[in-house]
Amino acid sequence: MTKVSMSTKLGVPAQRVWDLIGGFNALPDWHPAVEKSELEEEGKTTVRRLTLAGGQTIVERLEHKDDKERIYSYSILSGPLPVADYVSTLRVREDDDGGCTVAWSSEFNPAGAPESDAAEVIRGIYQAGFDNLKNIFGG
Repeated sequence: MTKVSMSTKLGVPAQRVWDLIGGFNALPDWHPAVEKSELEEEGKTTVRRLTLAGGQTIVERLEHKDDKERIYSYSILSGPLPVADYVSTLRVREDDDGGCTVAWSSEFNPAGAPESDAAEVIRGIYQAGFDNLKNIFGG
């Protein structure tokens, strides 16, 4: 399994950031690559269908969510990314200085691309989100 883990510090309280990014349907509110997110719920299963800039679609399933801990995990069911068996976690932690750290990590198997290329695609997605969070919250 390939692992990618990245984080960024923001100078605002963790709960303020979680209020923006913590909803499983919230990616269009803060990630520049996501134009639309539609939730589908079947019993206890929650799935989001993301429409990306350019029209491609990614389908992801919520695996775990804990608003008190400010964390959720999800898996990719289908999409154009060069990954298989992808499971990711997004977390916001309070820092001692009153700011917070946003951490985004994943494990996956490369699919249709070399491992280094697949990891670079995922790092680029995470970095684009982090850069936009810095634009939103300052930093």
